[in-house]
This record gives sequence, C-alpha cells and structure tokens, in this order.
Amino acid sequence: MSTLQNKIDFVALVSVSMANANGDPLNGNRPRTDYNGFGEISDVCIKRKIRNRMQDLGHKVFVQSEDRCDDGCGSLSERAAAVLKGVKNREEYAQKACETWMDVRTFGQVFAFKGKDAGGVSVGVRGPVSIHQAVSVSPIEVQSLQITKSVNGEPGEKRSSDTMGMKHFVQFGLYELKGSINVQLAEKTGFTEEDAQVVKECLRTLFVNDASAARPDGSMEVVTLYWWRHNCKEGQYSSARVHRSVKIALKDPELIPSSVGDYVITLDELPGLEPEVIDGL
Repeated sequence: MSTLQNKIDFVALVSVSMANANGDPLNGNRPRTDYNGFGEISDVCIKRKIRNRMQDLGHKVFVQSEDRCDDGCGSLSERAAAVLKGVKNREEYAQKACETWMDVRTFGQVFAFKGKDAGGVSVGVRGPVSIHQAVSVSPIEVQSLQITKSVNGEPGEKRSSDTMGMKHFVQFGLYELKGSINVQLAEKTGFTEEDAQVVKECLRTLFVNDASAARPDGSMEVVTLYWWRHNCKEGQYSSARVHRSVKIALKDPELIPSSVGDYVITLDELPGLEPEVIDGL
C-alpha cells in the first residue's frame, strides 16, 4: 500500500428531513443551531459516524462506541494496553497505534494514559484528515413534539404515571460538510491511498446503519459528494478556495426550502482541478 501522494479536498451535501441531525445536550437535545438559526452538525458527530462506517467495512477502530465494541475492551486505556503494552519509545508507540487502528492514522489521537498497564505513555498523533462542522445552507425550522418516553411494565406492580418528554427535529435542512486530507501528515501516520478511498466510501454512505428514533432510515442522506484530488502534495489551490467553489442558492429567496430541489447548486471552475462528483446512495 502506498502512502498518500496528493492533497485531497472534499465537500458533502447532506439533506435532513424530519430528523434531529445532531442534538445539543445543553439545550434539551434540540438540533444544534447558531445564533442566526443555521443548523450545525459537530465535527465530533461526523467523525463518530465515519468511525462506525470504518468498522462496518471491516477496519479496526480505536475510539469505539459502547454499543459497537468488537474487541471486548471496556475502555480506551484497556484497548491501548492490549496492543501497545511494553512499548516505551514514543515514536514506536505512535507508529504501532497508526498501523493498528485506522481512525488513529486518519484523525489522530492523544494517548494520555497513566499507570503500569499503559506504560505511563503520553503520545499525541496528528491525523491528516480534518473535518469542519457541517452548517446548513439556510436557517432551519425546528419542530417539537411531546411524546411518552416510558411506562412501568413490571409484572405485579401498580402501573405508574407515564413519563412525558419532548422530541425535536429539523423540518428540512441542507447541510454542507467540508474537509481535507493533508499529505505531510499522511506521511507521518502512514495514511495510504487505499485509506483515502475508504474515507470517500464512508462519506458517501455516511448514514448507513445509523438509524434511530431521532434519525429514521431515509431521513438523512448524502446527496452529493465532491472529491478534489490535487496534482501535488501542497495542493494547486487553498482548501478554502476549493470549498468555496461549490455555490448553493435558493431558486426563490422568499421560499422556505423543503427539498434539495429548491436550491440551485453550481461549481466554479478551477483550471486544472476537476472534482469527482459522486451521488449518494
């Protein structure tokens, strides 16, 4: 497998319909919004979904959700100790971690574990793949619905009062997810051309196996993925300019958007750099 040789930029357009794209625990789990009403999906949330897809595709992941644990380890410290126990040299520690776990060589990781089981090692790895938080193209409308959260179903016990709660969702939103892959950092972590293809596939299928009560199947999808592969390590254009080349505007500025069809999506030409345009599932 060859180490990545060309800088990559990408933009994914994500549609959200009647779903909670990313709840804010500090605001009653309402969909995240900024002060101007634009919807947000945190970069941490996006990386979690990418890690889940990496697991689905058969790759080892260091930062696993509790319900997706596939190695029997109950903590990050335990997982690190199981593989890296006895490694004292920091460079060797980072190298072995990158070789073992795809998310480490992709996003990086801070290993700050104490005690004899972890070898007292504190190591930082910078990953080549950077993800911005996704932001909606237009302000979103958040709806709230009162629901019954739970009832007492224990046999032989008197039925207790229902527990009431609130369910929040985005009526419709089109979010723009941006990111880049840095070659210099890829060389340090061993991130390969094959790894870049896996990241591309993870982005294209970001919401596969991600359904929940807050995000029913089909309520969130990657509409289009734009993938720019530069002809050099540093990039022919800055990532900011590449990301700005995707232009999205409402067909009718007075209209409240209810689907992707309410937008006009165009691409500014960047001489010598053509994106691969990939439709979602």
